[in-house]
Amino acid sequence: MLAARAVGVGFTLITVAKAMTSVAATTSSEPRGLHVAASRDVRSASPRQRLQKLVAVPGTVPSRVNDLLLLRPDTERPRSDTAEAKEPGCTRHVVFFHGDIQNFQEEMALQPEGAQWLSWSLEQVAFTLGRRFPDRYVWVIRASRMYLHKFSCYHNFVESNMFGAPEHSPNFGAFRHLRALLSHGMERANLQIPLQPQGGDDSIPSGFSLMLVGFSKGCVVLNQMVYELGGARADPQMSPFIKCISAMYWLDGGHPGGSETWVTDKQVLKELATSGVAIHAHVTPYEVCDPMRAWVGREHGHFIKTLEEYGACPSKKLHFADEPPSIENHFRVIQEF
Repeated sequence: MLAARAVGVGFTLITVAKAMTSVAATTSSEPRGLHVAASRDVRSASPRQRLQKLVAVPGTVPSRVNDLLLLRPDTERPRSDTAEAKEPGCTRHVVFFHGDIQNFQEEMALQPEGAQWLSWSLEQVAFTLGRRFPDRYVWVIRASRMYLHKFSCYHNFVESNMFGAPEHSPNFGAFRHLRALLSHGMERANLQIPLQPQGGDDSIPSGFSLMLVGFSKGCVVLNQMVYELGGARADPQMSPFIKCISAMYWLDGGHPGGSETWVTDKQVLKELATSGVAIHAHVTPYEVCDPMRAWVGREHGHFIKTLEEYGACPSKKLHFADEPPSIENHFRVIQEF
């Protein structure tokens, strides 16, 4: 249903989404392997030297792969230091899911429409998040496919049509894919305290914590995880991993479908409200005040209200309320949240 709807509105959407013409990326056009630009002594390295690119990292099955960026914290100790295991930051992680325009910097530079947004490339976002969370590992997960070089599609995390509009379900396996992806990414990056790809309490590093951040289209992954939350919390193999998620950030969510930009299912939101996860919703007029997509604002309001009814205290903020809606301010929420 969503596929047919998105085809019907696809090119209207391009107008609606204004400059949402994304990058020239396919599943993995670069050679497989690990591209490392990290200094051995991370404490004296610059942000660029602490950034690693990991290409075609597998998730739950070998055919499900995503490219990753990893920015190591500036507090990380060199590998030869046996005290690293006691360093609090070594088990703290932030995961970011990007929007439609964003890709690796070299990919964006090849596209006339993408080049103007190079300041919001995945590398630049990693540095921004590194300043926001200086004591955490920052992971940026690239969408597995770009349709028409315009629309990011998170097919490995949620059932999606060609434009990346989601069809949510309670059992797609987004949490399982994320866990396996992080585990294999940590192994590739040679982190000393890796997460195991599956298992119970004994497979989780001591002190491991995780924050999830979705921006624009990337929020469809967070939404899918909310739909899976009840089942995952009841699963003895997954519940220890779920308990490590300390916060979820929705940053100006949007996608090309005509509904479900924000989760509105009350039973699903009840599960989120009682999970103990800190909930943050940051929006701009670009998404929630667009008269051509009025449902986005309504759904956002319903999301917040329902969570509050179930006893949650989501933090919420409308950024740039006194400025005209713009894609630049849409991106700027990444800096301001």
